[in-house]
Amino acid sequence: MQITLVAAISALTSLLAVEASTLTPPVLPLIVRNPYLSTWLGSARDPPWTKWPMFWTGQQMGFSMLASIPDSHTVYPLLGRPQDSLLPQRPSDDYNVSYPVYLGAKYDASVTNLSYSIPSPRGFSSKPAELKLSFLSPISPTSTLRQSIPASYLTVEVTSDFNIDIYIDLNGQWVSGDRSNVITWDFDDQSLGLPGQALKSWRIHRQTEQLFTEFWDRAEWGSLHFTGPSDVSYESGTSAVLRQNFSSKGKLQNTNDQSFRGIMDKEPVFAFAKSFKLNSTIGTQISDSALFTIAHLQDPVIQFASARGLTLMRPLWASWFPTDSHLLTFHYLDFKNANELSRNYSVQLARDAYKSGADDYVDIVALSARQIMGGVSFSGTPDDPLLFLKEISSDGNTQTIDVIYPAFPFFLYTNPRWLTYMLEPLIEHMLSGQYPNTYAMHDLGTHFPNATGHPDGRDEYMPVEECGNILIMGLAIVNSLIYGINSSAGSLWSALGSGDYDPNPSISLFSLTTLETREGIYGLDDRWGGSTKGIKQAKRWVKKSYKLWKQWTGYLVDFSLRPENQLSTDDFAGWLALQTNLALKGIIGIKAMSAIAEVAGIDADVKYYKNISDVYITKWQEYGISRDGTHAKLAYDWYGSWTTIYNLYADALLCFHLESSNSTLYDSSSHHGGQKPLKPPSGHKYKSKKGFVPRHIYKIQSNWYDSVRQKYGLPLDSRHLYTKSDWEFFSMAVSSKKVRSKVLESVALWINETVTDRPFSDLYNTEGQGGFPGPNFFARPVVGGHFAFLALERACQGRAMDGLAFLNDKEDITTTSIMKQKTGVFPTMEEEESVKENDWKPKYGYEDGEL
Repeated sequence: MQITLVAAISALTSLLAVEASTLTPPVLPLIVRNPYLSTWLGSARDPPWTKWPMFWTGQQMGFSMLASIPDSHTVYPLLGRPQDSLLPQRPSDDYNVSYPVYLGAKYDASVTNLSYSIPSPRGFSSKPAELKLSFLSPISPTSTLRQSIPASYLTVEVTSDFNIDIYIDLNGQWVSGDRSNVITWDFDDQSLGLPGQALKSWRIHRQTEQLFTEFWDRAEWGSLHFTGPSDVSYESGTSAVLRQNFSSKGKLQNTNDQSFRGIMDKEPVFAFAKSFKLNSTIGTQISDSALFTIAHLQDPVIQFASARGLTLMRPLWASWFPTDSHLLTFHYLDFKNANELSRNYSVQLARDAYKSGADDYVDIVALSARQIMGGVSFSGTPDDPLLFLKEISSDGNTQTIDVIYPAFPFFLYTNPRWLTYMLEPLIEHMLSGQYPNTYAMHDLGTHFPNATGHPDGRDEYMPVEECGNILIMGLAIVNSLIYGINSSAGSLWSALGSGDYDPNPSISLFSLTTLETREGIYGLDDRWGGSTKGIKQAKRWVKKSYKLWKQWTGYLVDFSLRPENQLSTDDFAGWLALQTNLALKGIIGIKAMSAIAEVAGIDADVKYYKNISDVYITKWQEYGISRDGTHAKLAYDWYGSWTTIYNLYADALLCFHLESSNSTLYDSSSHHGGQKPLKPPSGHKYKSKKGFVPRHIYKIQSNWYDSVRQKYGLPLDSRHLYTKSDWEFFSMAVSSKKVRSKVLESVALWINETVTDRPFSDLYNTEGQGGFPGPNFFARPVVGGHFAFLALERACQGRAMDGLAFLNDKEDITTTSIMKQKTGVFPTMEEEESVKENDWKPKYGYEDGEL
């Protein structure tokens, strides 16, 4: 754990290399770690000095950078609009304002690099300087300790044969959304115990903090820490004064303005300046770099209605670091390790994404990753770690189940441990009896960071949606624990580490009490599940809350086959009864309970819920598929409508599509109350079939998606031309390769052309300018759904995609339609497969091919 400043700094150059990025989104992540440390580059298709960086809401953030060339007395804006303090120039100014050549941005899952060229003061005969700003918000799936730290890195790297001075300042907008609030600040020059080794740091916070309070979605408590190396100059004061003085002198005065005031009252900024002495008389360029960190620390981070009552939850990092100073020093000196771990993730992610969907998909998941983690905050202790999520930009709820659900493919692929940490607060709260309804709650609190529950039971009404979601995610967690060899794990990173298992019931199942050191890096998680350990962990986990799993399933048994008028997760589309896609989620949830019961060793429940789900899926086809058998209807009674069946994804992810089983009739002696499970149609013969949802459902939907695809993607349903990108990827994942490729191309085109001006929107129009349809959703963690391909590739111990190979057969997808028209009923798999290819011609004029 001992790292020297020299080692940290020497690791900077060349470590932050990022491969070429092909897509040009309107906004890029810069400093993104949680809902309150979230700064983005707006208008990312333009030079970075055209607008101020922004908070995820679109409000500007005080964050500016300048480069000064002392030999030519010329200053160049790099980030934000510091030039507004320098223009128009006065005759007395001893500097010129010019603009660099912007070379563009590159990014991966953890890094955004902005590159510039600055002309030599010696004229065109000399090489220009190359300057790179590298923003690292590391995603480190093997180290929850590091992921819990609310801090990011900024590296300034310069290659030149002449001297360059760099200036950076931040203002009080990082600690409050109210520009009139008074802030206080202090400066610290901390020695690291060796000559020449020290860290300089600014600390800024509100003069009067308000716990668990937001103003325009910004936290009104907590402190900003801006840290740089020992050889920088520093100064605080009025923004225009500091920028003008730097432009004249190339350095700061090492003074601290003690006049505390409002955020925009003679706007106080907190600045560092670094001089790069690179002058060479022989024209040889020299490279040098400097490292800065930006952190936003809060303690406590959230209030939670836990089993023991309302609890003020401390940040998870506080269990390992006794003071802010200890944390900030560790974080700064840990740059090499943090970069190495995140680089490992980014490289593997790019490889897997290319294999699943080509270059465009590599960029899409890279753009999504930091946004997902920017919606969550780590809390609890190593004994009981918890992860709290904010429903960013839609309504601000805490721990919304139907926001966790679209995000969960990311967590399954990256680290399923974190998904479990998100479900645990929900399970604990409902298990304690604080929620009165028998169905799963919609969220843990009306507005983040107040996870105070809904003791009156009047949360948003999505009963079938949330019961289905949590059962599906519960089984997905169980499946992630159960695997043999490490290479067959659902997440490559979670399979690393020790497989030791402590059966002591007083020890948390998924604790972080024993951190490991591997390859010289301290603070790594142990192995997630696997072998005997995983089986035992899975059984203990489901048994401790089994009554809840069974209670939620009971609700689905009563109400999922014919859902009453209610909302689905797409609540912006309004209330609707008999939703086909919603019913399928509930039925798959019942099927998931059968598998959960099997893990718990309760055989009677295994048979009971399996039989019900088998009967329901047969009736669902009768109710939900169009009369011509070509697609699913939006609602059972809405003829002429259609919908994406994105909930079909769960059937494949949970490996139900691989099953071969002989279904049995429902045993009516053990039903719950309410809507009784229906018996199969009279005279129906159950035959051995492949999969739970029949293959022809996958086929007709895949074909339908191709026929209704628009310029910018796949609309959600027949009511509107807008789409949800998370559900597009769920749907594409269980479609043919050719359909996946076409829809993916449409989404990539949207990213390049959309007029949306906020972080990655998941709700947009598929025609026109690809703008917001209203409501405006952006920066939401639901873009974890973009990882649907990747999670499915690794599901079922790597066999999930093999079970979908039939989608790429040259056999036409209209088999079901033909059989339906001839017989009036859906074919069995044996009948469907007996139809010969020469009985029809492809309905939409193509044959599936390779991506």
